[in-house]
Amino acid sequence: MKIIVGLGNPGQEYSATKHNVGFMVLDELASRWNVTGWRKRSNAEVAEYRLGSEAVLLVKPQTYMNLSGTAVGELARWYKVAEEDIVVIFDDMDLPTGKLRLRMKGGSGGHRGIESLLQHLAKDSFLRLRMGIGRPPAGWQVVDYVLSRFTAEEQPLIAAAIERSAEAVEAIVKDGMNKAMNLFNK
Repeated sequence: MKIIVGLGNPGQEYSATKHNVGFMVLDELASRWNVTGWRKRSNAEVAEYRLGSEAVLLVKPQTYMNLSGTAVGELARWYKVAEEDIVVIFDDMDLPTGKLRLRMKGGSGGHRGIESLLQHLAKDSFLRLRMGIGRPPAGWQVVDYVLSRFTAEEQPLIAAAIERSAEAVEAIVKDGMNKAMNLFNK
C-alpha cells in the first residue's frame, strides 16, 4: 500500500491558498481516478483507490498544517505502511512558482508541516513532492504569503504544476521513486 498525503489546511477560507497545493493535487488525483468515497479517519479525510495492483490511500490531514504528522503517523501505524511508501505533497517557497522537485528523504527546510511529520514518523525516509510557490514579495510576512491566493499570473503555472504533480504521483506508484525522479526532476 502507498499513502499519498497532501498537506494543507481544512476549511473553505484556505482552499485556494498557496499552503494548500497538497490538497489541490489530491483533488486532481481523486478527479482523475473518479474517487468519491472520502471519509473521516484519524483526524484526516481519507479515500482508498487501487492503481493497477497497488492499493493507494489518499490522505488530507484535517489538523491544520503544523500538526499534520499526528494524522499521518496514526494512519501509517494503523495500515502498517513503511515511511518509504508514504508520498507527501507540499508547498515550497524555495522553488519558483510551479516548479516541482521530488526527493527521497531529508529535513524540513523550515516547513512546519514536514517538521510535524518528522516528529510523528519513525524515519525521515518518506517521499517528498515539493511544489514551488516562490518567495514572498518584499514587506510580506511568510504566514501572510503562504495563506494568500495565487495571482492571475501564477494561476496557469499552478494549474500546470498540479497536473504534473498528479502525473508524478502516478509514476511513483507505478514505476517507483527513482524512475519518477528521472522524469520529473528535469
